Amino acid sequence: MSAHTESSHGHGEADAHGHDDLGIHATLKGYLTGFVLAAILTIIPFWLVMSGGFEKSSTTALVVLAFAAVQIVVHMIYFLHMNTKSEGGWNMLALVFTIVLVVITLSGSIWIMYHLNSNMMPSQMQDPANLP
Repeated sequence: MSAHTESSHGHGEADAHGHDDLGIHATLKGYLTGFVLAAILTIIPFWLVMSGGFEKSSTTALVVLAFAAVQIVVHMIYFLHMNTKSEGGWNMLALVFTIVLVVITLSGSIWIMYHLNSNMMPSQMQDPANLP
């Protein structure tokens, strides 16, 4: 009867070993895996930039951004222990909201800078040889 009472309150065998019912395990192996992945995802872009792996800087920038996005996911999974079930899904909802705000802010900033560049710079883009 007491075992039934413990499991009905959510304090079963899994909680006694430091694990919760969602499968999120904060173990040394998990942290080391996350650390190794984060280190690899940092070293590769650093090497690409320092060695000049690509001729075009735009290609290098896109590859570095891709590695950064993967590293964000690694940090969220291994260090923040985020998944779709943690906190009843509220963590994932907050993440989606944050991503939407960041995309709106970045795209709006790029849009504004592009239009400022095209509207404010024409007078400075004249050929210096034709100036009086």
